[in-house]
Amino acid sequence: MDVQRITHRGVRGFGFAGLIVAAAPALAVSLPATDPASVLPDTTAAPLLPEQMLVADSWNAGSTALVPVVATDAQAHPISTVDSPADGGASVGKPVDDIQFVRQATEGGRHEVQSARDALPQLKKPELKQIAEMLAADHTNANSKLAKIAENKGWPVPGPRAPAAPPAGTAAADFDSKWTAEMIEGHERSVALYRAQARGGEDKDLRKYASETLPTIERHLAQLRSLQK
Repeated sequence: MDVQRITHRGVRGFGFAGLIVAAAPALAVSLPATDPASVLPDTTAAPLLPEQMLVADSWNAGSTALVPVVATDAQAHPISTVDSPADGGASVGKPVDDIQFVRQATEGGRHEVQSARDALPQLKKPELKQIAEMLAADHTNANSKLAKIAENKGWPVPGPRAPAAPPAGTAAADFDSKWTAEMIEGHERSVALYRAQARGGEDKDLRKYASETLPTIERHLAQLRSLQK
């Protein structure tokens, strides 16, 4: 009797399990398919900033993958070049380093010439007067060579600036020392500029010019320092 009940229950349990297995495909078909993309956040409501990154879950069952949404610039930024004046419109096509050297060396040389000429009537020490005359002559010569190189290559050269007013109301001794200190500071910057160009400039003509001019600037600096002591 007990054996029959157990057997009967086992048959009924097996039949119920079979119904579940048989119905599984039908249940799977009847469930609506979920598109992972349909549940991602809508990122089209507002424009994205270039630095934004929106990260959303893929929403796949059992998946931990992340979907990055990155805003990128449409145009790449080219290497900087220096353009000619607006009326020309054509790119010079030279890296900024060489063009910047031409600009800085030209402006620095002009400043040395103007400062030396302005100082001559006010300097008291004969040695400083001689140095001022030498600075004016040497830097005028160097500026002419640099301008010729830039002209041959079609590079822009900064225009002349209005000369600064000479210092007024300074005692003679104070003027000598202040002018000497100013010239030393300017020549220290020039030595660093010319030395860097001579060693690592891209244009061979500028490297040659810097190498040939550097000893003159170093000599100026040494003489100015000797008179400052």
